[in-house]
Amino acid sequence: MNLWIIMILIGLLTFLTRLSFIALLERINLPAIFQRALRLVPIAVLSAIIAPELGLRNNALFLSLENPRLLAGIFATVVAYFTKNVVWTIVAGMAAFWILQSLR
Repeated sequence: MNLWIIMILIGLLTFLTRLSFIALLERINLPAIFQRALRLVPIAVLSAIIAPELGLRNNALFLSLENPRLLAGIFATVVAYFTKNVVWTIVAGMAAFWILQSLR
């Protein structure tokens, strides 16, 4: 079978799987507790992706003031808290990381 056909089929399968949840949740009224819990899913997923990048180096825990990723992440969190703006958070975090990285 051609590689492109396989890639297209896998892409369609992924799309339909995700679409099914969106289409089903639109028609089903979930209890309020589930709706509140679903609002926290993006935060939990992003935290699970970002936290290891900030606190690990060479597959070892690196919680130190010499860790530029951790310091930039803390700075970005403070900016996010005060500005509530995703763009400013990303710009501030990346700028802090680049500055801290260049000072090393």
